[in-house]
Amino acid sequence: MSDAKLSQRITGHLNALLMPRALDLINFRIRYYDRTVDPVRSEYNEHVIFSFWHEYIVVILPRWGHTPLTVLCSQHRDGELVNQTAESLGLNIVRGSTSRGGASAIRAMKANSKFSSIAMTPDGPRGPRREMAMGPVYLASLLGMPLVPVGIGISNPYRLSTWDKFAIPRPLSRVRVIFGPKIRVPRKASRETLAAFRVGAQGLMNDLTDEAQHWADSKQKMVGEQRFTRERRSNRVVFEQPVVAPLKLKIVKAPQPQSPLEVHRSDKRVG
Repeated sequence: MSDAKLSQRITGHLNALLMPRALDLINFRIRYYDRTVDPVRSEYNEHVIFSFWHEYIVVILPRWGHTPLTVLCSQHRDGELVNQTAESLGLNIVRGSTSRGGASAIRAMKANSKFSSIAMTPDGPRGPRREMAMGPVYLASLLGMPLVPVGIGISNPYRLSTWDKFAIPRPLSRVRVIFGPKIRVPRKASRETLAAFRVGAQGLMNDLTDEAQHWADSKQKMVGEQRFTRERRSNRVVFEQPVVAPLKLKIVKAPQPQSPLEVHRSDKRVG
């Protein structure tokens, strides 16, 4: 094992140890369009594909620690730190992307989709910032999983001089997260349909991000907001499809039509 690899593993373990505790020092609030999408909550009832911007990964991943979630980490060198951190947080890991290392990554995500949701940063690992690649929409169509865009806002964060302006909350910062509605992309959709869904999903992600940022900056409460919670759970949850017994159809013979003569006789009175 190289020194670089060892240092990344140590940093990943430290991140996993410190980041969840650090979230207790900030003002963290969440709002849902649909509470059943969040694997932390007891209402969680369907695996989905989460899509959020790369700059906010340090905020959202610790909250999902030890839950049924698979994180797609790039094979780029910068993705190794995310990989080590997510693994130390008790999350499932897939290395690669829908373009680089694509075939094996897609097979792994298809297997993992049976027992976990999937988290992706569609503008990572190298940008352009806040521009969605086709990956999440393509996977939503391929795997038949709903796509859930997530908007995140932080009041007065530290910003690194990286391509994504990576955001780190300051102590007592206000962090606001909005889980958007489920977007169901048709199975085996055409390229034109996927492109239209990508544009729509990117617009919705940016709108949710702007709304979350305004919420964080305004110091106001939002209707339906929830406090930050963290719940340790199994990272494998399999939702069994309900078995519906086929209906047994009863064959009933239709009555034979009466002849005109029988109708005439039945109309006669007896007396």
